[in-house]
Amino acid sequence: MGLVDDNKNKEKEASEDEGGAARGGGRQMSDDSSFYTTDQEEDNDDESTLHLGPQCSLKEQLEKDKDDESLRKWKEQLLGSVDINNIGETLDPEVKFLSVAIVSPERPDMVLSIPEDGKPQGLWFTLKEGSHYRLKFSFQVSNNIVSGLRYTNTVWKSGLRVFSTKDMIGTFSPQQEPYTHEMPEETAPSGFMARGSYTAKSKFLDDDNKCHLEINYTFDIRKDWASAD
Repeated sequence: MGLVDDNKNKEKEASEDEGGAARGGGRQMSDDSSFYTTDQEEDNDDESTLHLGPQCSLKEQLEKDKDDESLRKWKEQLLGSVDINNIGETLDPEVKFLSVAIVSPERPDMVLSIPEDGKPQGLWFTLKEGSHYRLKFSFQVSNNIVSGLRYTNTVWKSGLRVFSTKDMIGTFSPQQEPYTHEMPEETAPSGFMARGSYTAKSKFLDDDNKCHLEINYTFDIRKDWASAD
């Protein structure tokens, strides 16, 4: 990350602090109403897509430059252990999320399974107030390269939006072994007003704005850690 990016990040953090977003060791949900965004703003952000031209299968991409030895080797290096003979002609990448883990220095990793429909039943997990934690996702990519995979997360309490974030995960080629990705550190809010039940919606989208997974879930913030049943 360069100096320009650092300056932009500092300006962004300063702006969020003025808007009432509390900052500590990491990102933190805020109870200040000035931090809320509208549903229209969120929808507009999700619709902003960079169009990179017509999509083609991996085989087509390799065939385009089969006579260029150096470019062919570079593509093969990018694809890593992909079995070119078994990738088929599928255009759309398939991203399957296997699990999410809550990683905190205060406790063993809490590994949560992700239901096929993206709707965990009941309480999914509990966070300790004021705790520092990260989310770590495990996922598989098949068929084609997934470009610009990103994560969005919106949290509500008592019907009011209290937190919204977007993070870039990256671009991944298909492979049999699962990928793991760890998100930036976050800080759970603390205090009497912060404790209670929350609802949340997480999405994983790519550069084509295709949603590979949407998770709708509930979680609690309490005085101490607890695992969901």
